[in-house]
Amino acid sequence: MDNSLLVSLSQQLAAYRSMDVIANNVANASTPGFKRETAKFEEFVTHVQPSETQTGPQTLSFVKDAGVVRDLSQGEMTITGAPLDFAINGKGFFAVQTPAGMRYTRDGHFSLDQNGQLVTSDGYAVQGDGGAITITPDDGNISVGPDGTVSSILNGASNQIGKLQVMDFANERAMNKEGVNLYSTTQAATPSTDATIAQRMLEGSNVKPVIEISHMVEVMRAYQAIASLSNSQEQLIRQAIDKLGSTPN
Repeated sequence: MDNSLLVSLSQQLAAYRSMDVIANNVANASTPGFKRETAKFEEFVTHVQPSETQTGPQTLSFVKDAGVVRDLSQGEMTITGAPLDFAINGKGFFAVQTPAGMRYTRDGHFSLDQNGQLVTSDGYAVQGDGGAITITPDDGNISVGPDGTVSSILNGASNQIGKLQVMDFANERAMNKEGVNLYSTTQAATPSTDATIAQRMLEGSNVKPVIEISHMVEVMRAYQAIASLSNSQEQLIRQAIDKLGSTPN
């Protein structure tokens, strides 16, 4: 394949990857605690042999997929009124136990399962300092303080049930996405020192749909421009082959 077509192909693949990341952001614009991502690319330079009309070393520059960069900025806080909705203000993640091990999330939309355990929307147990947090019908009204302390208020008396684990990590961007708004990591988890918990609230996604759609339009235009250049190059090659084929021996 012609080198120019290979370069164009690498750029088209980069545009496709960018569109995939943008589409995922738009799809999660209403997902609590979701953090938007941006595709990251690097230049890959390789040396090639000079053609008949060239002298000296020649290089080609390709586009290389280097992963994604996660935007960790705080999402907008929304009042839901639900007593088991919690939002983290500051750095940190709720700890949840899954069949694959401990996972972490910013999505504080919780509920109670049939055993009274506090769980995520996918049924994973939310962890407190002593393990899973269990709330019974006899506990009365539930109150959660800014430090994550879960208390029951019954007949005017307050009794502590547990304390939500809010964990922090040295490099949040290095955490791996596991689906359903969960993250995993091999880093050591430490209790967050600056996070506070707000009850009856949820942290929204930090995706701004208008900005994402404008980025989508830019990527589409870039892809179309690259495709047009590739088609022009292919036509030139076909014309050259036709002329060579019609040249008498």
